[in-house]
Amino acid sequence: MVVAVDGGDGVDAVSEGPATVVRGRKRIYRSVATTAAAGGGHAVRLDNRVARTPAGQGLVLPTAALAEAVAAEWQDQGETVQPDTMPLTQLAATAIDRIEAERTPVIEALVAYGASDLVCYRSDHPADLAARQEAQWGPLLQWAETALGARLGVTRDVFPLPQPAAATEALRGAVAALGTFELAALSCIVQISASLVIGLALVKGHLDAEAAFNAAMLDEKYQAERWGEDAWASTRAAGLRAELVAAARFVALARPA
Repeated sequence: MVVAVDGGDGVDAVSEGPATVVRGRKRIYRSVATTAAAGGGHAVRLDNRVARTPAGQGLVLPTAALAEAVAAEWQDQGETVQPDTMPLTQLAATAIDRIEAERTPVIEALVAYGASDLVCYRSDHPADLAARQEAQWGPLLQWAETALGARLGVTRDVFPLPQPAAATEALRGAVAALGTFELAALSCIVQISASLVIGLALVKGHLDAEAAFNAAMLDEKYQAERWGEDAWASTRAAGLRAELVAAARFVALARPA
C-alpha cells in the first residue's frame, strides 16, 4: 500500500514525491484525525492533510465510525508503517480505487464463484465428513434460496455442476445491490472462503465471522482433526480468521447507524 497526503491544491511531497508512506517506511506524520469531507463522507487526515489511496484518491469513508476506525489504524503505527496491520485501511483503499472503477467486472467475478460455490460440492465419504458438510452447508443453501431466491444444486462429483440460470441471476442481483464498501468486503470474504453464499451470508448478517470461518474451513478442520494440524496450516488458518473478522467489522462500520 502507498499513501500520500494532500495539502489542499495537490499532493504535498513530504519526502521524495507524492507517494510518501509505504510498507516499512518511517512514519512521517504525527497527528491523525477525521473530519467531514466537503463532498460528503468522512476523511482521514494525517497532519491535517487528507490521506490518499494508492491511486491518489482521498481516503474518504461513508461513516464517521469507519473513518475513526481507519484513523485508529494509522495512529497505532509505530516508527514504521506496516500495512499488514491495517486491514480496514486496505479494504477502504480497495473500495475507493478498485470497486468504484471496476464495479461491473468485480460483480461478474463474484457471481462466477457462485457457479462453483464451495457449499455445492460435497463428499460422499467418509460418511462423517459428508454428514458434517450437510449439517453446516445445507442450511446455508436453504438461506440462499429463501433470502436471495437462489436455488443452487449440489453435487458429489468432481466435475463442474452447471447451476440454474435463475439461481445465477438471483445471486447477481444480490451482489449488484450492495454498495461500494460492502462489495470490497464481499470480494475479500469470497476469495478467502471460495464461496459466494458464505460471503453474502456474512455481509448480510446471517453469519458472523466465526461461523463463516467454520463453514469455509470445514474440510480443513476435518482433516486436521483426523490427521493432525501442522504449524503452517495453523498460521494460515489464524490469518484467514483475522481477515474475515476484519471484513465483517468493515461492513458493520460502513453502514449508517
